[in-house]
Amino acid sequence: MNLNTSDNGLSGLKVMVIDDSKTIRRTAETLLKKEGCEVLTAVDGFEALAKISDQKPAIIFVDIMMPRLDGYQTCALIKNNPQFRATPVIMLSSKDGLFDKARGRIVGAEQYLTKPFTRDELLGAIHRHVSTV
Repeated sequence: MNLNTSDNGLSGLKVMVIDDSKTIRRTAETLLKKEGCEVLTAVDGFEALAKISDQKPAIIFVDIMMPRLDGYQTCALIKNNPQFRATPVIMLSSKDGLFDKARGRIVGAEQYLTKPFTRDELLGAIHRHVSTV
């Protein structure tokens, strides 16, 4: 029996959004909270890594272009940790180049979304990569 209040089963799902753009973080957070997700945000990879080990999100969306630790480095660090290797990481970028997509795959990203993303793209990525949904 499904006790979730939302019909798509995202209630209580922990989702992390890592982006140095406040607008992107806020947009994703608003969309995901409407679906019942618990949203964690971080402005860069360093802040995210501390939160990931504490909060253990089910899926992580990470911007590629960030100061200090970019999305590729952040994804590689997540995937190199045995505890989080299976956590899906979705790259976010305003660039839609083949090189960027290939580099995302090399560091272990499951998918690549081009910004600005839509609600359906965000939710589609969650449904595609989180097995409990």
